[in-house]
Amino acid sequence: MGIYLNPGNENFKSIVSADIYVDKTMMLSVTNEFIDKGNKYVCMSRPRRFGKTIAGNMLSAYYSKGCDSSDIFSKFGISSFPGYREKMNKYNVIKIDMNSEYQNTKVKDDLIDILSEKVINEIREEYPGISASPEKNTLAEAILEIFSKTKETFIIIIDEYDVLVREQVDRELFDRYLSFLNGLFKSDTLRPAISFAYLTGILPVVRDRIQSKLNNFKEFTMLNAGKYEEYIGFTEDEVRRLCKEYDVDFEECRLWYDGYRLNRVELYNPESVIEYIGTGEPENYWAKTSSWKVIEDRIKDNFEGLKDDVERMISGESVDVNVKRYLNTMDSFETRGDSFTYLIHTGYLTYDKNDKTCRIPNLEIRDEWYNAIEARSEYKTTYGIIKASKQLLMDTLSGNEEAVAKALDQSHIHVSNNRLYNNEDIKEYSLPFTADRRKLYKIGVSFDSKTRGLSGWKESVLL
Repeated sequence: MGIYLNPGNENFKSIVSADIYVDKTMMLSVTNEFIDKGNKYVCMSRPRRFGKTIAGNMLSAYYSKGCDSSDIFSKFGISSFPGYREKMNKYNVIKIDMNSEYQNTKVKDDLIDILSEKVINEIREEYPGISASPEKNTLAEAILEIFSKTKETFIIIIDEYDVLVREQVDRELFDRYLSFLNGLFKSDTLRPAISFAYLTGILPVVRDRIQSKLNNFKEFTMLNAGKYEEYIGFTEDEVRRLCKEYDVDFEECRLWYDGYRLNRVELYNPESVIEYIGTGEPENYWAKTSSWKVIEDRIKDNFEGLKDDVERMISGESVDVNVKRYLNTMDSFETRGDSFTYLIHTGYLTYDKNDKTCRIPNLEIRDEWYNAIEARSEYKTTYGIIKASKQLLMDTLSGNEEAVAKALDQSHIHVSNNRLYNNEDIKEYSLPFTADRRKLYKIGVSFDSKTRGLSGWKESVLL
């Protein structure tokens, strides 16, 4: 049992023994379909806080020869799948956390050489008869020698494969990294030695300048997760069960953390749901591990039409988006569609595949958008409206009739002209998405998860 080669199952064992664990082991039944097949190269991208590392640890615990995980998986859903033991703990697994390697390597330029050396040295310990060495051979060559002598194959799991893309490392290091990946996954000679390759990242496979190198990977993304849809986040049924078991408000949970709609499944942010279940208090848990600066970095490009679309999404609308141009890099933003596609991959927007539109998914993320526009001069008016909207809600809930009447009158003046002043259809007023919905219930207002709006209000109210 090694750190990189044939790791144990300790990481996954600690995950399943946590106070709250949602069984996603049936994902293995999907992954097994790729083993030793022509399409055995998979790239799974999803935002932070959506369980990429947990899934990687599960795959490692299931396939690695370095442990016996039968007791673990016998307790979960995959045990009901016919033949689930056939592939369990039968493969040489190489598992690499690229983010950890990058952060813990002092001399970044030596990252690939140092990583290769560590993995090859573990291979030499496991197979002392091989001649491959870090000084003379690549990792691909070491794997090929093992296969040629033993016919044993490998499963390669690389978590956070895209960290060098997101960190925007210098071109020389990036090219060495691409050569490293190319040697592992684009070699016909090595191909029989690889039973399965699984990359995870926030971004899908980079298409700029290396499309021909990694275009053999099957991508599952926030744009189209295919068979993996229900394993990207928590499903509604899973969240309902959790809320019932721990006696917390499901509707509150849906308001805050739902909204990632893929083709067939509506998904919840898993880590935030667990935080909410644990505390019983709905709030923006996203901000603890991610930053609204991600949004600000994209909206400051101010492409034509971007500001208007941002304002529409903040008010609860969906906007058209072209997701096919973005090259999955940090230096290829040329249109508003590129910016929005990046924000879909990072979880700050959600994509409707049928309508080809995007929107802000839920209250938690809307808070992040508020933070992103607060200090930007071009959104000064927008943020002023948001503040006024919050105050209007508070005055409404506290029964301050005079303040509400004054606010509505001022809003009415701004959104109407003289000819339409008395037209009831013009009476639309924005309310903040940060509303305390339990208080709204008391005055007969409810949240519609499909329209993302409030119903039961005397006027027409949109979030």
